Amino acid sequence: MKKLTAPLLLLLTFITSLNAYSLPNLNSLSTASATIYLDFDGHNVNSAYWNGGVAFTCAPAGMTDGQITEIFNRVAEDYRPFDINITTELTKFLAAPLSKRIRLVITPTSSWFAGVGGVSFTGSFKWGDDTPAFVFTDRLGPNNAKMVAECCSHESGHSVGLSHQSKYDGTCNLTATYNDGIGTGVNAWAPIMGNSYYRNMTGWNDGPTPYGCASTQDNLSIITSQNGFGFRPDDYGNDFNTSTTSVPLTGVSIPGVITTSNDQDAFKIIFAANSAINISVKPFSVDASYQGANLDIKVSMYNAQKELMRTYDPAAMMNVSIDTVLNSGTYYLVVDGTGNGNVGDYGSLGSYGISAATSGVLPIHDISLTGRSDNNKHLLNWKIVSDEPIQASELESSKDGIVYKTVARVAGSTNSFAYTPQITGEIFYRLKASTSSAQPFYSNTILLKATGKGKPFEVATFVNNQLRINANEQFVYQLMNSNGGMLAKGSGQAGFNQVDMQRLPAGMYVIQMISNNEKQTERIIKQ
Repeated sequence: MKKLTAPLLLLLTFITSLNAYSLPNLNSLSTASATIYLDFDGHNVNSAYWNGGVAFTCAPAGMTDGQITEIFNRVAEDYRPFDINITTELTKFLAAPLSKRIRLVITPTSSWFAGVGGVSFTGSFKWGDDTPAFVFTDRLGPNNAKMVAECCSHESGHSVGLSHQSKYDGTCNLTATYNDGIGTGVNAWAPIMGNSYYRNMTGWNDGPTPYGCASTQDNLSIITSQNGFGFRPDDYGNDFNTSTTSVPLTGVSIPGVITTSNDQDAFKIIFAANSAINISVKPFSVDASYQGANLDIKVSMYNAQKELMRTYDPAAMMNVSIDTVLNSGTYYLVVDGTGNGNVGDYGSLGSYGISAATSGVLPIHDISLTGRSDNNKHLLNWKIVSDEPIQASELESSKDGIVYKTVARVAGSTNSFAYTPQITGEIFYRLKASTSSAQPFYSNTILLKATGKGKPFEVATFVNNQLRINANEQFVYQLMNSNGGMLAKGSGQAGFNQVDMQRLPAGMYVIQMISNNEKQTERIIKQ
């Protein structure tokens, strides 16, 4: 056995050395002078501040190239807003200024410092003496790439001057020294300087420290003002009135970065013909389910007149996907970081890709909507130019110009509709039309004012399968045949409601609607 020991050790040493040389060389911003070095291949530590000044050797991390790449990508995304290079390349670290670099030793050698997943000195990034920080892989999973990455960002966060972020209750009692965040799912959030191991969306925070609920810490200001580097230069302007980058209609993704909570990126899209369009804006992530994403995306779409058409900000998703149809012309998109139910937009920062593609020219060439108000009644008319017959049209309304509800469904040959709104104020209208071979196509949007002084219930006289009731408050109803026999009853809300009459034969029916203040009976005819 003794004869085999030396060759075996040599073989293990060779394998370890070979693995070190094969580590992927990765850089997040190679032009930046400030550098955080992720050291996976072992390190001989000789520091006056660690281990009582006694030199010791840290073993290599022993992680796969895939794990190393994931860790790098997660840490790089955490530092994406800043003018700093996250690297796995030793030569990049050695070329950086002494007072603008930190080595993060990622190792299973942890017995010399008990009880933590990593350790670093606050402010050591700018000390100028290469005092390293440490992440202990054997205590994180072990070798869990997500946990190792979160610890890397956390410990390097200490090195650039940050304290822990804590959690307090409503009466300022400390409930967690390490804020473990909030929420479930893809946009569950925790601060990097808290306990971010178990939440997907992690970010820099402006919140309380362990030193008191009023002792808040503005991470972004500290990082960019105390370490010799600031935010990375803005990549796209936010003013589409001056200059914007055009998004090609080829599906090719254009990369971008949201660096601050005030940063917005404006883009232009030009359609030569009426088209069905898919626009995708995705935050950077380490897999298809948006793991490791830090940027919750909001997109605002404007028409050629720079008027806001719609804002896309899905509550439960971090990406934005727009499938719609648009007339020929110029449109503008503004990409922004946004908050959600778990966190505000302060730390919703990071990189993304934006792409657009059309699925062909549509048979509907033009669709225009006009309208006017006459004695509290809204009169709406439209014109559609199409190569194919229009199967059906839906008139839609909205109070905010974002969320629309159906006012009426009409046959393809119909080109007008009139009714008395039950609400007051301004109402947006648009028309949605479709042919047999195309997805729905939308008209322009118009705005009319309503006084809300009509009948308490607006009911169409002629019905196909769905009876629509427009009410000004909650109500109950009874649907009867012409002889007064009860057929159905139920309740409704203020606004537009539907009563299913699909199974009833053609003929005359009576609907009675009762609210707290009104009672109304109407005769209707099912065609």
